[in-house]
Amino acid sequence: MWDNGHAQSEDPVTRWMSTLAIALAVNLVACEGCDDGSAENDGGSLDTGSDASGRADVETGLGHRFGTHGGYNATGVLFPTDHNQQQLDQATADFYDQWKSDYLQAACTAGQYRVKTAPSTSAWTVSEGHGYGMIIAVALAGHDPDARAIFDGLHAYYRGHPSTENSDLMAWAQDQACSDVEGSDSATDGDLDIAYSLLLADRQWGSSGSVDYRAAALRIIAAILQSDIHPANSILVGDWTGGGDPHYTGTRPSDFAVDHFRAFGRASNVARWNDVVDKTYQVIGYLQDQYASTTGLLPDFVVEAPTATPAPAPADWLEGADDGHFAWNACRTPWRIATNFLMAGDARSQVAVRRLNTWIRSATADNPAAIRDGYALDGSALGSSPELAFVAPFAVAAMVQPATGSNELWLNALWDELVDRGAADYYGDSIKLLAMLVVSGNWWSP
Repeated sequence: MWDNGHAQSEDPVTRWMSTLAIALAVNLVACEGCDDGSAENDGGSLDTGSDASGRADVETGLGHRFGTHGGYNATGVLFPTDHNQQQLDQATADFYDQWKSDYLQAACTAGQYRVKTAPSTSAWTVSEGHGYGMIIAVALAGHDPDARAIFDGLHAYYRGHPSTENSDLMAWAQDQACSDVEGSDSATDGDLDIAYSLLLADRQWGSSGSVDYRAAALRIIAAILQSDIHPANSILVGDWTGGGDPHYTGTRPSDFAVDHFRAFGRASNVARWNDVVDKTYQVIGYLQDQYASTTGLLPDFVVEAPTATPAPAPADWLEGADDGHFAWNACRTPWRIATNFLMAGDARSQVAVRRLNTWIRSATADNPAAIRDGYALDGSALGSSPELAFVAPFAVAAMVQPATGSNELWLNALWDELVDRGAADYYGDSIKLLAMLVVSGNWWSP
């Protein structure tokens, strides 16, 4: 996880018609590429506010201000039922304020920002956390008046630390002095989230300001396809792998952000992203069928990913003894895969998440405090405590209803567990905040 002002018309009628025309135009642009699907609220009270479609908010000038809900294009989606929408939003905004205070820091160059990950990591900041920060900044626009300035500062920092392998990707780690450390190449998870955040920024603020967000997004999307995706469409762990490197056939399931891949394909009009989506689901399905049929758990790393028979990585393949287990990388997979279903309604992600939900509810007897920080793929507990990085992703997974029955009480318990837990560390707190954005109905696609 550590790798690597407006002119006024004198005629009020003319002014009103002009405003209406602008509103219609903004809405049409904002909804370009929208899915006709709709989220079915099976029990939760999702208040969609003044604009359920997530289209542009004319009053604020934002494409999707925080607290504008809707846009989950799946059926069978559950939201917490023991809190109303205002409470869900407030809890998320409050935790963002805490997260911002604890982890968002001015960088070494004026106007730049970065996310502090030390002491959780051996570096002061890593691209993984930087991607989280950029997505979070866009999502909280409308709550935080400084969101755009923060985002632009994070973008400037990313551009100031290019990978030596592909300059449109980000060097994965820097020390307190903002110097690249432990190799100036990229980690795919950071690259993916940075690219997605730029598409969100284009939707949120448009691209006519000091940063052309859309152009920047298309640049890094092309770089990812060139350097982070294997010719067979599996996802590499970073731009540093290549032919002859034993890691070139590997992948990291916590990078399986299929909602990102779909957005990249729409934005770039590159059909190959559909192949990346299909390959990703093939890997998920095979691993679950062959190695985790009773749990649905995925390992931290996978070998032979380009082939039809991927397998869990052996111990010490990249990071340590748990490389083939559901550990500190794979803990993010329930969040990533469930979000894929919420955004697209793809049955393949629904099947995968239902497996996870069935197992974790049984393993914990519906008690979030019984979740452990690490499991073998057969479900044997390797960890001993309910760390946030493991608990929060299962809250997103719980939004996907089972074929029969309901996850209602389980999701309520998970939400309460998240809200009641105090600040922990960069990794757990960042995953918690991202999960809260999804569960509160504040996630959206560009």
